[in-house]
Amino acid sequence: MTKKQRALLCVEALKKEYPDAICSLNYKNDFQLLVATRLSAQCTDARVNIVTPALFEKYPTVEAFAEADVADVEEIIRSCGFYRTKAKDIIGMAQKTLSDFGGMVPDNIEDLTSLPGVGRKTANLICGDIFGKPAVVADTHLIRISNLLGLVETKDPFKVETALRKLLPPEESNDFCHRCVLHGRAVCVARRPACEKCCMADFCKSAKK
Repeated sequence: MTKKQRALLCVEALKKEYPDAICSLNYKNDFQLLVATRLSAQCTDARVNIVTPALFEKYPTVEAFAEADVADVEEIIRSCGFYRTKAKDIIGMAQKTLSDFGGMVPDNIEDLTSLPGVGRKTANLICGDIFGKPAVVADTHLIRISNLLGLVETKDPFKVETALRKLLPPEESNDFCHRCVLHGRAVCVARRPACEKCCMADFCKSAKK
């Protein structure tokens, strides 16, 4: 079986197991997703979803974030960890979005990664979820599961992204990433994968037979 054949089997198995492939972060617009994703670094999505309602109520627009007091943002997001860096990045993202992109969140990876605190993982998420473009969000779940499945042999996020772009149908890649997150939380957990419950066990290279 080739990697591409295995990838297609994985896509179909996960689609059947998790029909609703959605981002677990709560947001109402593109900039809110950008902010929520920045907050999610080294923090659970559940915690971010607790913090963002108050943050978005106080700062409802890109303009409001651009003029925000950094100490106030720090206080609101403190429980997300690394709050000083994240607050500085969020305000910087808003300011650069206004100054360089007319207040509109960019729709491509190159421009998105020019924003403070935005790496390829976040940029791919925005491209996929907001703009409907083919995207590969190389987070810890995707990297771990792709290696276990035998689709990739690297833990480098960029190399994983590049490899999966070649293996996955473009129209399926973004949802595949969301489904890997769901699967990584529910079944293929890092410490003890439940291979006996896995919908991909029959063709997973690492499955315990």
